[in-house]
Amino acid sequence: MREQLLELKEEVLKKLKECADNTDIEKVRIQCLGKKGDLTAILRSMGGLSEEERPEIGKLANEVRAIIEEEMRVIKDRISSLESSKKVKSEIIDITMPGRVPEIGRRHPLLQAKEELESVFMRMGYDVVSGPEVETVANNFDDLNAPYDHPSRDWSDTFYISDDLILRTHTSPVQVRTMREAVKENKLPVRAVCTGRTFRFDDVDDTHSPMFHQMECIVVDKGVTLANLKDSIDQFVKELFGNNVTTRFRPHNFPFTEPSAEVDVSCHICMGKGCSSCRGTGWSMELLGCGMIHPNVLRNCGIDPEIYSGYAFGMGIDRVTMVKYGIPNIRLLFENDVRFLKQF
Repeated sequence: MREQLLELKEEVLKKLKECADNTDIEKVRIQCLGKKGDLTAILRSMGGLSEEERPEIGKLANEVRAIIEEEMRVIKDRISSLESSKKVKSEIIDITMPGRVPEIGRRHPLLQAKEELESVFMRMGYDVVSGPEVETVANNFDDLNAPYDHPSRDWSDTFYISDDLILRTHTSPVQVRTMREAVKENKLPVRAVCTGRTFRFDDVDDTHSPMFHQMECIVVDKGVTLANLKDSIDQFVKELFGNNVTTRFRPHNFPFTEPSAEVDVSCHICMGKGCSSCRGTGWSMELLGCGMIHPNVLRNCGIDPEIYSGYAFGMGIDRVTMVKYGIPNIRLLFENDVRFLKQF
């Protein structure tokens, strides 16, 4: 058995010297030291040795194993060093080559429109406020005078988290929070705007998306009239789109304002003359909804409608962006196609 162990050692050391990579080394290791390997088979046959021979052969077997394992380690290190050297040589940097100019990113058109809107209203004396995207049903519907049978309350129209919590369907709940805070801290009158994301089950055409951005504007003071509302909207539209753009107010119905209206702006391409973009009407898409704050909403926020009045209007920032930059499909704003975004 002594001769078997010595012969095995020489044979394995010879095979290790012929190994070209770690895969070859692993094959030799399994053949020699594995559960069914040659050395393991020799050790299993030690039961037939005498008591005097066993310690001597066991010691020799351990020495053979140690020599083989050490040789494997040395050869692995040598192969690893050679591979690293080859890799370094193949990755040599030519410092004379021209460098790559990093591409400068651009502000997303939605973000540009949002910041421009906030800037316009801040110049007009409005404060910029914010509110949570996860809202209570009370703030989103009840306190805004929305009747219980209003279609927007349906599970098919609104993303419900629970019976009492939803993803806000508009930024109007912020006006409820703002008015309550103003009453609590005795900071009436109020002039504020809020921008942010809103959510609805709405994907019917190229101008609608389940997630979109809105801006809510609110003014509460003594003696506020519909004339103030119309003048503020006209001023904001001209600030945003230019002095040549005109507005059109159409009667509408919103539960949280009375009277209410929808506002269109003249087509930015034909300037009201009529073209294929506006389908010959001279008017672009509906820009915003507006109206005088309903007395019930004022009462729900702790404000006496006999003393104070106010107006509110809200718009989709996505639609403003589409009108401003002539974007035909709202989905382009969310696909993040670099070729599209490079235009802005």
